[in-house]
Amino acid sequence: MFSTSPREVALVLTLCFAQLLTQAGLGQSVAPLHYIGDSFGVTTPGLLSWYPAGFSLTVGTFILPAGRLGDVFGPKRLLLIGWAWYSLWSLLAGLAIYTTNSFFIIARVFQGIGPALLLPNAVAVLGRIYKRGRRREIVFSLFGATAPSGFLVAAVFASILTDRVSWSWAYYLMAITCALLVVATWAFVPDDDEPAQAQDPGEDGGRVSINESSDPIWQRIDGTGALLAVLGLVLVNVPINQAPISGWSDPWVGTLLGVGVLFLVAFVLYEMHWAKHPLAPLASLTRNSIYVLGCLALGWSSFGIWIYYLWQILERLRRQPILLVAAQVAPASVSGFLAAICSGLLMGRIGPSPVMLIAMLAFMTGNILVATMPVDQTYWAQAFVSFIVAPWGMDLSFPSASIVLSYSVPRHHQGAVASMVSTVINYSISIGLGLAGTIEVHQNRGGTDDLKGFRAALYLAIGLAGAGATIASVFFASSMIQGREKRRNRAAVAFRLQQKSSFVESP
Repeated sequence: MFSTSPREVALVLTLCFAQLLTQAGLGQSVAPLHYIGDSFGVTTPGLLSWYPAGFSLTVGTFILPAGRLGDVFGPKRLLLIGWAWYSLWSLLAGLAIYTTNSFFIIARVFQGIGPALLLPNAVAVLGRIYKRGRRREIVFSLFGATAPSGFLVAAVFASILTDRVSWSWAYYLMAITCALLVVATWAFVPDDDEPAQAQDPGEDGGRVSINESSDPIWQRIDGTGALLAVLGLVLVNVPINQAPISGWSDPWVGTLLGVGVLFLVAFVLYEMHWAKHPLAPLASLTRNSIYVLGCLALGWSSFGIWIYYLWQILERLRRQPILLVAAQVAPASVSGFLAAICSGLLMGRIGPSPVMLIAMLAFMTGNILVATMPVDQTYWAQAFVSFIVAPWGMDLSFPSASIVLSYSVPRHHQGAVASMVSTVINYSISIGLGLAGTIEVHQNRGGTDDLKGFRAALYLAIGLAGAGATIASVFFASSMIQGREKRRNRAAVAFRLQQKSSFVESP
């Protein structure tokens, strides 16, 4: 068993809060969703979905440049700025109760920039401190385990505060917590004494780090790439999430979406051919890395739909009090923690490719259970089982993907890889909610059949998770073939060496 010091425990706990409070930011809007909407007189599904989707939009959009800023200026500085930013906009989101719905959505959008600064830099610190091995896998698993716990903790506190005082107090509590984490980060996270992208001769091959380069700061942070990425991600996301309100027939929706796609294509081309210090290490990605990112995108988009509509079914269709729904979500936290702990053990025994396949099947099964459960059914049948199964998708996929991508690139790309994983996860949640909202609006018969609309959205989630399972199966098969070829090559080399040794020893 590994020995740990109190300072190491405090360090890992502080960094894990970056993951925990990111998912908490999602939970604090999903749980009291209709209470927040009622306070502003909003009942339109498309507008309500912006409460969680707007937050996930900026989390997923700004992670890429945030990871590079951490590489250049030091992850600790970005962590301090991230906690302070998250605290400020959480406070403003709570104060939005005295203003308008539009201001609240704006506050939620800006609030998401805080976790965008935190996630990649927290993972980068872990990736630099812990070398390859079992200890690193366990730490990454613990980091992933906080995801369902974060959602649950926020949902419980938001439910209690909404029931007893006001939903705004959930945001005030978040602001206080983030302010305290500014102090914890300053006290426990190592200072940025060494260059953020320090060389590791065993991994980097002598590559000159960004901070040793004499290039202008704009090139070192890949400002052009960051601008193309942010514009592309925003212009793709906004029309997808606005389409349930405006409709896909509105000309500006298709126009913005097309322009956004062009920006993303330009970003990929620029990163692969012209960027001197690429923001995303696209050229370093292996085939297995691409499989993993595809699985993450599909699996986590289905997760966003699952948690959003499961909560709506329990609260709106089964008409259960918000505190009771929060209590019913509790098993997800326990199951997710066990999944995260098991992920480290499973990857050590069977490898990441079958673990990713299990994760995608868990996402798909969780959505099937919710999409097919009757409204008047007991909680202990399909809803409870779904809360047990679906978190395994979250907490097997995140650490598995983080480790696969972390091992596939040199050390100086650790921050960028952490950014890519977190970008895919959080951006996919927002995109999934936007697509699901469009389907719901077109299937709920003008708002008169919520059950049909909810189920139609969940069928989309089943399809997304099923596609992820298909990609994971290809990843698994590819890994099996590669492993077989490596064993065959090692056996051939051993045979040749044995033959050579026998020849030398013969008289």
